[in-house]
Amino acid sequence: MSTLAVDIGGTRFRLAIFDGDRIVERVSHATDRAGGRDWMLDKIAQIVADWKTRHAIERCGVGFGGPVDFENQLVALSTHVSGWSKYDLPRYLERLIDVRPIMDNDANLGALGEALYGAGRASRPLFYITLSTGIGGGVITSGDDIYRGADSYAGEIGHITVRPGGPECLCGSRGCLERLCSGLWLERDHGRPAEELFQNRDFVEHYVVDLALGLKAAIMLLNPARIVIGGGIAKAGDALFVPLRAELRRQITGWSRARFDVVPAALGDDSVLYGALALAERGRR
Repeated sequence: MSTLAVDIGGTRFRLAIFDGDRIVERVSHATDRAGGRDWMLDKIAQIVADWKTRHAIERCGVGFGGPVDFENQLVALSTHVSGWSKYDLPRYLERLIDVRPIMDNDANLGALGEALYGAGRASRPLFYITLSTGIGGGVITSGDDIYRGADSYAGEIGHITVRPGGPECLCGSRGCLERLCSGLWLERDHGRPAEELFQNRDFVEHYVVDLALGLKAAIMLLNPARIVIGGGIAKAGDALFVPLRAELRRQITGWSRARFDVVPAALGDDSVLYGALALAERGRR
């Protein structure tokens, strides 16, 4: 059975065709923020039209890089690319593929992908955080379900305040974890991309303090069995994870026996795509 998986992020968007749980087609493109929503939709339509000549698409799952109204299957908004507010993306895709897609926030699907196919397979509950253009989080419960909260907006760890009175975030608040630790703001604040910054040990030592403050909140509130970190910044590997684990040991409350097992995503750039596959298979769980 062929499944179309779509991952729309702030910096890149990715599409894949799965045959069962194996990727047989994959494409990744940089996002043209100036082109907005319509530019991206046109690109997706071109890719899908080509793939339909070779594959009979029977299901579709979509991960969107911003808040999603899951109950109504609408994009709530994107702080990185214009034109998405209250947009019915599944309806647009349905016209292309003659199948009704199901959509969720990309961090939720990254969590689901890693929980079922990646670094979180034996760990419940699981907390997943993506460190990319922005920062998002997802929670997988002991029943392998996504925890979405009352209104679809659970897991938004990027907008936890870690530095009260800190620099202003795109959300309008100050000192958000996303404002201090996401790839978009690292490049704007320091004038260099994250992959270069993480070669500087002094920078990393300061960076992990703020990141650990955000993760400490998740650990103390959720007591996850494991935290999986995905997104482009996680590709820094030991340069990030070794000092981050040491900082967490310093910050975690001394009497707490909560775990802080923190590992990189095993699926890399494909975490959300595998989560989209699982969502398409499982429906609204």
